Amino acid sequence: MNTNAQVAQYASFAEISPAALRRHGAWDAVLRNATRSAALTVLIVLGGVIVALVNGSLPALRHYGLGFLTSTAWNPVTEKFGALPAVYGTVVTSLIAMLIGIPVSLGVAIFITELCPVWLKRPIGTAIELLAGIPSIIYGIWGLFVLAPFLQRDVQPLLISAFAPVPLLSHLFAGPPYGIGVLTAGIILSIMVLPYITSVTRDVFETVPAVLKESAYGLGCTTWEVVRNVVLPYTRVGVIGGIMLGLGRALGETMAVTFVIGNAHKIASSILAPGTTISATIANEFSEAEGDLYTSSLILLGLILFVITFIVLAAARYLLLRLETQAKA
Repeated sequence: MNTNAQVAQYASFAEISPAALRRHGAWDAVLRNATRSAALTVLIVLGGVIVALVNGSLPALRHYGLGFLTSTAWNPVTEKFGALPAVYGTVVTSLIAMLIGIPVSLGVAIFITELCPVWLKRPIGTAIELLAGIPSIIYGIWGLFVLAPFLQRDVQPLLISAFAPVPLLSHLFAGPPYGIGVLTAGIILSIMVLPYITSVTRDVFETVPAVLKESAYGLGCTTWEVVRNVVLPYTRVGVIGGIMLGLGRALGETMAVTFVIGNAHKIASSILAPGTTISATIANEFSEAEGDLYTSSLILLGLILFVITFIVLAAARYLLLRLETQAKA
C-alpha cells in the first residue's frame, strides 16, 4: 500500500462519527456475549450429561460398589452384573484399531503430501473424506456379510495354524474360526478411524514450511529421512491430536461393533473369540432392561465409558502440553 492510500485510509478512520463508533462497539459486545454463551452452553451440556450419568448409576453403585468393575458376571435373571468383559472388549478392540489404523493413516498422509502425483491427490483425498461419511451401520453390515466370512474362511485358519507353535501367540490366536469376534471388530474400527487420523495428519503435514524440506533434500536426505527428521518432529503435536481423535472415535463406536463382535459377556484370551464392548452392551440391552438395577447397571457402564474417554483425552492433552513445553525450551 502506497503513502497516499495510507493517508486516505487514516483519514477515513478519522471521519468515523461517534454514533458509528458506538454501533461498532455494540456489535463487538454482541459478538463477545454470543461466543461466551456458546462456550458456557457446552460446559452446561457436559455438566448435565455427567449429572445424569451419575444420578442414573447410583443404584448400581450402591448395590455392587467397586466390585462392579472387577466382576465378569452378566445375568439379567439373577440381577448380577459386572463391567469387566465390556471394559476389556472396549480397550482391546480400540487397541487393535489403533495398531492397524495409525500406520496405515500415516502412510496415506505421507504419500499424499510427499509422493503422490498432483493429479491423484484430489481423488485420494475425496475417497478418504467419503469414508468418514459412511454411516456406521453400513460398516457393520459390510463387516457381517463380507469381512467376517472372509476372515472365517481364509484368514483366521491361517492365523491359528501359523501361531500354534508360538507359546504366547498360540493363546492369542486360538479357538475355532468364528469369523465374528474381537479381531473383526478391531479391523472394522481401524477402517472407521482411518479417515479421521489421515485427514488431520495430512493437513498438519502440509503446514511444514517448504524451505525446511528443500533444505533437507539439498543436504542429500532421502524422502524417508525428510519425513522422519523434519516432517514428523515439526508436526508431532498435530499428529498426536489426530490419533487421539481417532481413538475417541474407536472407544465410542456402537453399531458397527455390535454387528461383528459377537456380543458375548466373557473374557477370552483369544482375540478370535466373540466378546462385547460397553457401547455394544448398552445398545443391545437398554431397550429390554427391566428393573431399576438392570437399567442402572447399563447407565453405570456409560459412566465408565465416559471416564475412560476422559482419562484418554486428559492424558493426550498432558502429552501435548509436555511436547509444546519441550519445543519452546
